Amino acid sequence: MSEDKKQKREALMGKFVLTAQKIGNQIYLRTLRDSFATIMPLFILAGIAILINSVVLDPSGWFRNIISANTMSTWQGWGNIITNATLNITGIILVIAIGYFLAKNREYDNPIGVVIAVVPAFLTLLPMMIEVTPIDTETAVKINGVISYGNIGSKGVFAAIITGLLATELYIRLTRSTRLKINLGDSVPPAVGKSFNTMIPLILVVSLFAFASFLIQLTGNDFMTMIERFIQEPLRGVGTSLIGYLFLVCLGNLLFSFGIHQSVITGPILDPLLMVNMNENMDAAAAGQHAPHIINSAFHQVYGALMGGTGSTIALVIAILLFSRYRAYRDLSKLALGPNIFNINEPVIFGLPIVFNLPMIIPFVLSPIVGTVIGYVATAGGLVDPCIVTIPWTTPPFLSGFLATAGDWRAIIVQAIIIVALVFFYLPFLKISERVARASVENRVS
Repeated sequence: MSEDKKQKREALMGKFVLTAQKIGNQIYLRTLRDSFATIMPLFILAGIAILINSVVLDPSGWFRNIISANTMSTWQGWGNIITNATLNITGIILVIAIGYFLAKNREYDNPIGVVIAVVPAFLTLLPMMIEVTPIDTETAVKINGVISYGNIGSKGVFAAIITGLLATELYIRLTRSTRLKINLGDSVPPAVGKSFNTMIPLILVVSLFAFASFLIQLTGNDFMTMIERFIQEPLRGVGTSLIGYLFLVCLGNLLFSFGIHQSVITGPILDPLLMVNMNENMDAAAAGQHAPHIINSAFHQVYGALMGGTGSTIALVIAILLFSRYRAYRDLSKLALGPNIFNINEPVIFGLPIVFNLPMIIPFVLSPIVGTVIGYVATAGGLVDPCIVTIPWTTPPFLSGFLATAGDWRAIIVQAIIIVALVFFYLPFLKISERVARASVENRVS
């Protein structure tokens, strides 16, 4: 390749990387990324509670001969309380996090004031009347003046995102208007003075959201249902379909191969969709029902793009240790194996490297297809239970499959099959990369 062509290619690559970095630093994507990362421990706690209820305290499970069914059913209430306090108030927790982090990213000096504004704005979108079916009856009744976990849980995720972003932006803009400030002077306590300074903006924000919600409810609908019907469900249908999911994760891996972490751009798009599916699976498991979704956030970690690190590079490390005779690669893989077991693969990404290394970019980008299809077919065919437990992203392969499926040992076998398949998928590209690396070293020496 001529020097001129190399310079043009490097210039084009530089523009691509710069553009992607600008997108990744976009304030709303950054806010969503920070918000979901902050509230993730609550979903892991809910997952632990569901795991205990589904494995240890299942009256028909492994411990049925050790613990009485009545004792198990009674103690499941503890896990259900945890689920209600975490998973089933996702909307409220998320709108708080979004309001806070957007205020911080806007360098607003009173982020807690934003939270006080956005939570009531979110609650104004809830329906005034809900329909419920009492226990031991089949006739639904309407109840006024109550908040349903269904509306502030998974169903409220997209309403929380929309409200958190819009209400925060509106509130910050209004509070920066000097005409809307009530200045009581320096003789009052600072907290009181700040409260009166932001009183009119807060009243306006909550009132505007309430008015919009009121107009919608006059039509016989409610804001939550409309968001779910026209925004959340269409996006989720596309983004968590097999084709849509594969497109997003492969795109994320492509970005990572140019040094831009996939969580920067595709994460804020894909994570809310996967989280809603995961929450609905956990809700179903808590209620003793079959999980409705195959692709969710735990599936993403167990079979999809993240098992053994992004691109399942644990398979690449194993391929190197088993089949490679190139010393530089073997030495690196020995160092990288430990972190890779816990899904940390930056040593491989930047040390092998995979970034800007065409022979390795190809399998790295396409590897999610292998794991996802195998995991999807196994789950859809009933060969393994669906993922119903949220697990930490650092959970090692095999243990992650066992825990995410609430103790289904067959998930370990599926993960092993995926790793073996990916070892042989990476292998031919590894051999090409070795040849390129050897030739590069020889050229430098000569």
